[in-house]
Amino acid sequence: MPAKPTACLALADGTLFFGKGFGAKGMRVAELCFNTAMTGYQEIMTDPSYAGQIVTFTFPHIGNTGVTPEDDETADPVAEGMIVKWDPTEPSNWRATGDLVSWLEKTGRIGMGGVDTRRLTRAIRQQGAPHVALAHDPAGNFDIEALVKAARGFPGLVGLDLAKGVSCAQSYRWDEKRWAWPEGYTKREGAAPKVVAIDYGAKRNILRCLASVGCDVTVMPATTTADEVLAQKPDGVFLSNGPGDPAATGAYAVPMIQGVLAADLPVFGICLGHQMLALALGAKTVKMNHGHHGANHPVKDLESGKVEITSMNHGFTVDSQTLPEGVIETHVSLFDGSNCGIRMADRPVFSVQYHPEASPGPQDSFYLFERFAQAIQARAAG
Repeated sequence: MPAKPTACLALADGTLFFGKGFGAKGMRVAELCFNTAMTGYQEIMTDPSYAGQIVTFTFPHIGNTGVTPEDDETADPVAEGMIVKWDPTEPSNWRATGDLVSWLEKTGRIGMGGVDTRRLTRAIRQQGAPHVALAHDPAGNFDIEALVKAARGFPGLVGLDLAKGVSCAQSYRWDEKRWAWPEGYTKREGAAPKVVAIDYGAKRNILRCLASVGCDVTVMPATTTADEVLAQKPDGVFLSNGPGDPAATGAYAVPMIQGVLAADLPVFGICLGHQMLALALGAKTVKMNHGHHGANHPVKDLESGKVEITSMNHGFTVDSQTLPEGVIETHVSLFDGSNCGIRMADRPVFSVQYHPEASPGPQDSFYLFERFAQAIQARAAG
């Protein structure tokens, strides 16, 4: 006799998936997305851009390498839960300090295994990212009607400002550089150009990349004003990734960015920061059907002809048809042609939709951090 299911995923349209629960007990309501990355499940779960979402992993081997605090992109998981094909196994990796199941339980996140993730992914692609309720009960008792009702009651991400909830509460300095064998993480030392990084949900590895190209980084909250940024006397401003609807976050972010642009500073944005910059320049953003989530997305640099294999995580996109005069589209997705980068024609102001910090993922796009550092140096030189 088969074991009784201990987890249930209820979609707003009434579709149900049953499996084996692990991690925390209880119920979570969120938008469901899928991620195609073959590595980096811990970085994905701790990426603040996944606030308000449950992640279906298309790669079946999730949990095999355990967890380590060194790989956290923020202090705790931000994604509400995870759906996997196979139950997590005991970890086998020299860097592991714990296992995935215990980590999820300790941090209050629900996991569900034994699911036909191929079928679930196809449903997401065809119908759009659904609203769902995920429940874990070791006794296997589920109120299906209540779960479907909860899924239908989820307000969705459109019009939702989530950046405030994942941003830092106060400013702080960052000097840790990228991980490298055999030293691990090292510190940036000495005098360096000053960069203010606006935290809409910044991944730690982005801050490490900024430090690695020689930036003295000060991280400031999402609601920071232009006057507060300029009071730091920065040599450049960075706009971070983050969750939610860019139009909602733009209510306070756009005036700040416009104030920074008026000061003629180099600006670099990633993900939500890219969308914020586009809005500040006069473009519009739109919700995607199921978004881009994975570490294997091909993006073409329209100016060099180079194709980069990138990490992506976004459910909204910049509408390239609304880009104003003087703003150039620099990168596009080779999956669907959506916008993946812009720059101002006459100033060192640019941004990309994907994640060049490459954790997880390859290092095709690290040059963007070097470009930002070079723009700051050029401005200082005169």
